[in-house]
Amino acid sequence: MKKILLSTIAIATIATAGGLIDTTTTYVNTDNTNAEIDALKSQMAAMSAKLNELEKRPVTTATPTKVIEVPKHKGTLVKSHAPVLSFSGTHYLGFVSQKTTNGSRKNNFETRRNYLQAKAYFKENPKDYARITLDTHDVDGDSAVHLKYAYLYLDNVLPNTGVEFGQVHRPWIDYEEHNGWNYRSISKTLVEAGNGADITNSADRGVDFKTKTPYFTSELGLFNGEGYHNKDTNSSNGTGLSGEWRLTAHLLGTGKKHTKKSLTYANLSFFGQENHNNEKYGAKDLNWMGVHAVYNQPEFLASAQYIKVSDGIASKKGKGYSVNGEYRVTPKWNLLGRYDYFDMDDNSGEKKRAIAGVAYKYNKNVEFIANYLGEGGSKLGTRNDKIMLTADVEW
Repeated sequence: MKKILLSTIAIATIATAGGLIDTTTTYVNTDNTNAEIDALKSQMAAMSAKLNELEKRPVTTATPTKVIEVPKHKGTLVKSHAPVLSFSGTHYLGFVSQKTTNGSRKNNFETRRNYLQAKAYFKENPKDYARITLDTHDVDGDSAVHLKYAYLYLDNVLPNTGVEFGQVHRPWIDYEEHNGWNYRSISKTLVEAGNGADITNSADRGVDFKTKTPYFTSELGLFNGEGYHNKDTNSSNGTGLSGEWRLTAHLLGTGKKHTKKSLTYANLSFFGQENHNNEKYGAKDLNWMGVHAVYNQPEFLASAQYIKVSDGIASKKGKGYSVNGEYRVTPKWNLLGRYDYFDMDDNSGEKKRAIAGVAYKYNKNVEFIANYLGEGGSKLGTRNDKIMLTADVEW
């Protein structure tokens, strides 16, 4: 390599020497030529010595640039066999001022209801999932915890029909709370309220087939019948099952849409259950049915229903109705009202409930409600009047 470099330098020097060798003539000045050759040899010897010196010096390399790693997030790693996990919660937090039988007032803060929910969606079909929901509620100043939902949902097992299997929704209450009565945080529906008809609740162990089309939806299910709040034990009469249903006509074609107050819809429903040997009521049948109509548009909602309990123990048989409405003064302010009536078939009396209030939508997660709730009637005996303040929180 050194010889090639020296030769290249020599050639370049000769080529730029101003025509030291003239190829156009045969005349050569021998003395001058020898002198120039000697000078070049001297220069080349000096350059060779310099190259030798440079080659003996230690080779140095550039210091590599230090790569600064961005510290990783120090949160908790979540692992699951499901590709998508969804978590949500609902809280009904309140204050109640209640008039007692001796005329004084009882005041209490309440963690009225708390739901913690998790869903795991499956890779093969993102509409299939498993769900678990824990439910806490106040009981005499303490909190009780129940497993409300624990089920597998498979979508489209039949045309337009999915199925829940496990501890699942019952057909009616969830529908009413999302389409006709939007204030579960202050009162249960007529069929569930303790001082209403008190004939069912919202979840039970069983199977529920859910059909959705634009103009028709339904839920058809078979359940233990006692509900998720109650024990299900075998009695001497055996324990029967409960066949329950909801059939809904969506007159304006909104059956496949998620219900919103901003939608305009008109629905007509037929619902009920044939509940055999209900353990909660002494292994007696508890059969009932009802009809429900609701009309909603962005400015207001109007809803009404009628139910009849034809078979059951004496304290449950009867008939009644419920009407409720909302008037949306502004997008954030809403007036609400409701009236329930249930008449007992055994002539033991009647139950009456009245609700009036105002709601303020603080943001998409929080709604504040102030309302009056009055309960009375000859069946209840003592009148029960409450002033309620509620924060309905969803995340």
